[in-house]
Amino acid sequence: MNPDTCWSDLRDAAQSLKSRHLSELLSDPGRFDTLTFEHDGLLLDLSRQRLLPETLDQLVALAESCELQQKIDALVSGEPVNSTEGRAALHTALRTPAGKSLNVNGRDVIAGVQATLTKMESLVATLHSGQWRGYSGEAIDTVVNIGVGGSDLGPLMTCRALSEYKPDAAQGIELHFVSSMDGSQLSGLLRTLNPATTLFVLSSKSFTTIDTLANAETARQWLIDASGLSVDVILRHHFIGITAQPEKASEWGIPSQNQLLFWDWTGGRYSMWSAIGLPIAISIGMNGFRQLLAGAHSIDSHFHQAPLRENLPVLLALVGIWNINLLDIHAHAILPYDGRLAHLPAYLEQLEMESNGKSVRLDGSETNGHTCPVLWGEIGPNAQHAFYQLLHQGTESVMCDFIVPAKRYTDRSTSLQQQHRLALANCLAQARVLALGDKALDEESAASAPPWKRYRGNQPSTVILLDELTPYALGQLIAIYEHKVYTQAVIWGINPFDQWGVELGKKMATAMLDELDKAQQSDTLDSATLGLLKRINTLREKG
Repeated sequence: MNPDTCWSDLRDAAQSLKSRHLSELLSDPGRFDTLTFEHDGLLLDLSRQRLLPETLDQLVALAESCELQQKIDALVSGEPVNSTEGRAALHTALRTPAGKSLNVNGRDVIAGVQATLTKMESLVATLHSGQWRGYSGEAIDTVVNIGVGGSDLGPLMTCRALSEYKPDAAQGIELHFVSSMDGSQLSGLLRTLNPATTLFVLSSKSFTTIDTLANAETARQWLIDASGLSVDVILRHHFIGITAQPEKASEWGIPSQNQLLFWDWTGGRYSMWSAIGLPIAISIGMNGFRQLLAGAHSIDSHFHQAPLRENLPVLLALVGIWNINLLDIHAHAILPYDGRLAHLPAYLEQLEMESNGKSVRLDGSETNGHTCPVLWGEIGPNAQHAFYQLLHQGTESVMCDFIVPAKRYTDRSTSLQQQHRLALANCLAQARVLALGDKALDEESAASAPPWKRYRGNQPSTVILLDELTPYALGQLIAIYEHKVYTQAVIWGINPFDQWGVELGKKMATAMLDELDKAQQSDTLDSATLGLLKRINTLREKG
């Protein structure tokens, strides 16, 4: 079928459904069974979306008309799906088990991935055994990850989410994350650390990122000042470099034995599965890291092989397309009901908005519709006391993803298990009220309520139910969202793997550094920037 025909059919379907409230749709006793989908211990509940089962059929037809299955094949087989940079996007290769091969440009990328994992395992074992020694001969007991964007958000999110899975060998190692370019995070942290027992992990794909190198240079000088030793000694004992440009890491002074490699085809927001995930492996052990990879690989296989109508990432993507392009909803809230997932909304903000925040199609033409919505979120119970007021009674339509594990604290105290039951109850109740509004109450109570106590409902939401939050399950969850992003990019006809907007910002910031130090600013600058530069320089001159 032609994509234009599919879009026309979907517009007709949307028009006919706009007058129907979710309370009416949810009166169907078979709706939950029809609109829930499962794979490997994970359940996707679409029953609170403003659509019918046949709407999904129409959306799948749209995906087929965009040759989605062929595009999935291209992704996993190493074709250059990142068209503007002429390279593959092989994050799926990073979690492919040993024993398989994938040749890209005459090289087996799986063999390279496994070689890096082996070196990671060796470094982690050295740290966990206390054999990695600082300049004084004391064992390293603190690791500070220096990175930004994907080199920070993924490892940070995962380490916090899986902190309960720390093996005994890792219990004595503190882990910190530094990303801010202004030095505020690092400055405060360094005052609390022992330089003789602190190891810095410098994570930068290009090894030219100003934010990251500025923090690294401050950390390096701190160690030199504290020890009185040469830079070579400091870098050998206190730095690991993770990069796709090992020659630049060597120029900076990090010895090759302290370097871990990843590749140009690993996008920053997909890099936690690579050597960038070293802090994760330090935190939860190499076995835990491999379980994380295994969970993601389970979804990779499902995404590649499952029929589109039963494919969890595809269905999640298609529901997003329906909301954004047919129901005109452009705000998306991520609402985990588990405190361990506090950093998940920020992680997904980067994954989705940096990937699909595009207005130019693969052929260079302007898109003729909306692409990525604005994402934000918070742990559900906190959000209930912050922005749920807007969700329930505001003027904006918002699609929501509720994410919650069914089980927690199964081997802990009754009071902790009761707290998890409280989180579950709140999650289900909020999803219910967002869908039903006043109709969640009895008719008499709803009818007698004053206007300021009325709830319109009809806010669509998805519930993603995990059995438990384990390394394997978290790997599944993140991979589902990754493949959702790719599916939507295929349908919108955009490239989700470049980020030229980000690159422009970096280039302009580098040029602005020079302007800050000039006595006379360039007359090519705009009046607003010139005004601020003059004001800043006046204040700096006053001291």
